[in-house]
Amino acid sequence: MPELRRGPTSNRWVIVAPERAKRPTDFERKPDPSAIDEKPANCPFCAGNEAMTPPEIYRIHDGAGWRVRVVPNKFPALQVYQELGREAVLGVFDRMRGVGAHEIVIETPEHVRDLADMSEEQVKLVIDTYIARLQDLMKNPWFRYILLFKNHGKEAGASLSHPHSQIIATPIVPQEVRNSLMTARTYYEKKERCLYCDVMLEEIRSGERVVEEVDGHVVWAPYDSRFPFELVVYPKQHSHDFTSLSTEQRYGLARTLIRTLGRLRALLGDVPYNFVLKTTPNPVPRPGRPGYWSTLPYDYHWRIAILPRLTQVAGFEWGTGFYINPMPPESAAKHLRDVKLETPS
Repeated sequence: MPELRRGPTSNRWVIVAPERAKRPTDFERKPDPSAIDEKPANCPFCAGNEAMTPPEIYRIHDGAGWRVRVVPNKFPALQVYQELGREAVLGVFDRMRGVGAHEIVIETPEHVRDLADMSEEQVKLVIDTYIARLQDLMKNPWFRYILLFKNHGKEAGASLSHPHSQIIATPIVPQEVRNSLMTARTYYEKKERCLYCDVMLEEIRSGERVVEEVDGHVVWAPYDSRFPFELVVYPKQHSHDFTSLSTEQRYGLARTLIRTLGRLRALLGDVPYNFVLKTTPNPVPRPGRPGYWSTLPYDYHWRIAILPRLTQVAGFEWGTGFYINPMPPESAAKHLRDVKLETPS
């Protein structure tokens, strides 16, 4: 029988419909002839084509070459202005300039090598780059939230197949993020415990939705998963700020990401997915607001969401805000646990 579920961190209802459940092979993605297929010679992110991108912001060198590059997005969603330009429009609408930053993290010089294919060292360098860019962008007090995300595959929004991630800094904390922060703060005020730590510990105790607990991280399918095989990756040690990761923790996260994305691909093929980092907003104090998000070290917990794009969002979802998930997260976790990963040679 279908059931409605709501988890404590999102306060969002989803419909889990087991009678619509499919086998993992029904979700498996075969090669699509219409998918993105630019050739390395025409790819602006490939080694040797550096002149095809805007001037780089950051690079990790490899002799005369590079291992990871960061460049401005050629078609940015937001860009640098000298002032925010806040103003009212017709008395009831708000407007400001599109202040922000939009960067592309080119994860490897190689044209076809997703995170699941990379070496532990290369993924750790990508994580190093994420952290370096987040730290640098947080120096700008206008940038109140910095989102790091990856679109893999055409259906997930990627316009180029070469492995890359994106970083967008915004002058406001998005409403969904604000709701998450307020939920965490309210829970901590009542119980003096981190909501996310409590959820993680309950998932570990239950075990039915946990895919893996390894290298200082826990991977599970959320109780209120919106999509088939949706996953979250949490650091087991409480931490609100992704940029505070030690070298050892960065290697642990690299191994965890390689294994998790490898499980998804082994089970489902080259599935399109979105990868989203949820970390602390910029805690730079605001004029007149000395306590701005001052409780984050106690009540917030960074994590990564991995969202396979296996179902369509249609009229019902847009009209109600509910999602229909035909794959119960308990079943998704079991299928993923059963995947036999190849041992690195």
